[in-house]
Amino acid sequence: MELRQLTYAVAVADTGSFTRAAQRCFVVQSALSHQIARLEEELGTRLFERGSRGVRVTAAGEVFLGPAREALAAVERARGEVVALGSQLRGTLNIGTITPLAAVDLPDLLATYQERHPAVRVTLRTRLVSDLLEQVRDHSCDLVFVDANAPEPPRGLIARNLAHEDLVAIVAADHPLAAAVEVAPAQLAAGTMVDMPPGSGIRRHNDAAFAAAGVTRKVAFEADAMTLLEPLVARGLGTALVSAASAARMPTVRSVPVTGVPPRVIQALWKPSGASPAARAFVGLLRERTPDALPEEDGRPGAGPTG
Repeated sequence: MELRQLTYAVAVADTGSFTRAAQRCFVVQSALSHQIARLEEELGTRLFERGSRGVRVTAAGEVFLGPAREALAAVERARGEVVALGSQLRGTLNIGTITPLAAVDLPDLLATYQERHPAVRVTLRTRLVSDLLEQVRDHSCDLVFVDANAPEPPRGLIARNLAHEDLVAIVAADHPLAAAVEVAPAQLAAGTMVDMPPGSGIRRHNDAAFAAAGVTRKVAFEADAMTLLEPLVARGLGTALVSAASAARMPTVRSVPVTGVPPRVIQALWKPSGASPAARAFVGLLRERTPDALPEEDGRPGAGPTG
């Protein structure tokens, strides 16, 4: 079993295609397919099912990919530790985030990091919260910015709470609630609503808020991007709950304070065990730029703040 075979297998799983995986790994597809076949022969099982609709990871593949990702991350950390002994920090830094993210100026943070560590290759991806949590656990991401309601961070992760964002209702300019001083969840639930899809942090937060209020709402339209919520609401297709910071950037709708909905907690999460030098440097910069953040918490049962 070779590292390149692990790299190829992870690339196929991530891209869902042998062709795209080969492009990502800068090899010809026949070479990548050959190495995957050799790996499957060594393991005595199929990792992927090839079909007309693309590539599907088998049950054995799912079991294999977790340790494979950890092995590749360990190699990258080892390489980074050695390079860090030199005069310049090198390696890779993978950041994941929800969108939009108003609690921290991420572009400025990344620009400062690149100025300090120009030899580090930085990647940024936006995903749903559920995907980001999985990726930080398996080291696909070194650190992620998410919104979370859980009183404790997930097991094994450090959480740094960066901000509490108040939510407001957004409605069309001619909506009956547009002139209201404030609205309650029950008033919004009386009509159609628009929201992000299940799996997103804001959707989970909103669902929990309406459940706590004891009302059932109808989400008729789901938008993959926050920017799509505004035109849907502006055209009268429903109301929505968004952060006050997001609503301030939506000129075509009216925002109304909402009662009985708790603020969202925006936090940074990372896995301290096996963190690379590049990741540790980014965490140090984040702490430097967010000195007023709440104390960090370790996600292990029974652990208190780490300061």
